[in-house]
Order: sequence, then C-alpha cells, then structure tokens
Amino acid sequence: MERAMHQLAIYDMDKTITRKPTWQSFLNHAVARRAPWRFALYPLLLAPLAGFALGRTDRGRLKEMSQRLLLGPHLRPQEIEPLVEGFADRMLASNILPGARTRIAADKAAGRRLVLATASYRLYAEPIARRLGFDDVIATGSFAGLDARVHAKIDGENCYGPAKLRMVEAWLAAQQLARADCHILFYSDHASDEPVLEWADEAFAVNAHDRLKQLAAARGWPQLDWS
Repeated sequence: MERAMHQLAIYDMDKTITRKPTWQSFLNHAVARRAPWRFALYPLLLAPLAGFALGRTDRGRLKEMSQRLLLGPHLRPQEIEPLVEGFADRMLASNILPGARTRIAADKAAGRRLVLATASYRLYAEPIARRLGFDDVIATGSFAGLDARVHAKIDGENCYGPAKLRMVEAWLAAQQLARADCHILFYSDHASDEPVLEWADEAFAVNAHDRLKQLAAARGWPQLDWS
C-alpha cells in the first residue's frame, strides 16, 4: 500500500512575500518607538557595512552589530511583544505582495502545510507568518538569557544560504517527517536559496533577480511575478 505523502509549501519571506526587505524596517520601527535618539547612531554602522561589503563581516555578525547599536544589548520580554506585533500589523497593511496572498491561500486550500523559512529574525517573522495563516516558522533565532531578556546575539545559525537548508532539514527531523514521505514546494526570490530550491520537489523563482532568473531558466524552474 502506498504511503500518504505530506504536502508542504515552504516560502522565503523578504521580497518573495514582501515588497521590501524587513530587517531595516523593523529596526526603524523599533528605534522610533523605544529610543528615537538612536537614529543619530546610524552613521556608526558605516564601518560594519563596509566590512560586510569587503567580505570581512558575515551577514549574521552584521545583524548582531546592528541590533546592539540601535536597540541596545538586550530587550526585556515586556518590550518585545508590542514592538513585534505592531510591526507585523504594519507589514500586513503595506508590505505583502498581492500575488503572495493569493498563492498562500491556494496552497492552504490545497491542504498543504505552510512553512515560512526566512533569514529574518523569528521575533517578528512569527507574528507576520501567523497573520498570513502559516503553520510553522523556520527563522533566525535570538539568544535569550536565564532572565528571558533577548540579547543582540543570534542563537544558532543565520537562516541564509546553505544554513537555511540545514535548518529546514533539522525542522523536518524535529517534526518526525521523513524527506521521502514529503512532497515539498519552495518559493524564493533569491539565488542564495539555491540549495533549498535544488532540494525541493517543485521550485519556484518568485520576483527573481537576474542571477536567479538565469538559474531558473537553466533548471527549468517556473518563474512567477507576485507584484
């Protein structure tokens, strides 16, 4: 007797589902509500940004440095919820692509388990995903101390590039889902997600930039425009 397949639809978030990336928007949102004077510190990010451009600082470290500078070394639990919930409301109101909403609804109606897999921080990706009807979130984690304060330090890996595939596979294992028992759709706008696109049963290049357009043409991946 043939085993029933688990149907999964995995989505990247920034510029796949959203019009614009979310990390800088979240920082601006949080600074404006917590400590507007910290906007004056933005020029201090020029050196880390230059280090990133030169390959001396990786994406994860740049995120940590940005958060520490603009939001402080840690956030108390009572500060986090209103920040992330308010930010999620803003994103749903103005930053979700109409085609993404349509596809998410179609995958949901088809009985697929909806999973958001994003390099964005889980802190705010989770409330956005919840509002969009996702079932699960795989995202960059934040280190929390014994006092429950969230520190400007990534817990584990930045969910980007090959690390995203490792984190998706780890999530499957934690859910006790064998890869062979799953049929997986994956949607992304960026070539950095090539490892997951190659691994998926059905890969979709969404709102793709030039390099991903070339990869999609070479691999035969459908190209979608959700704008």
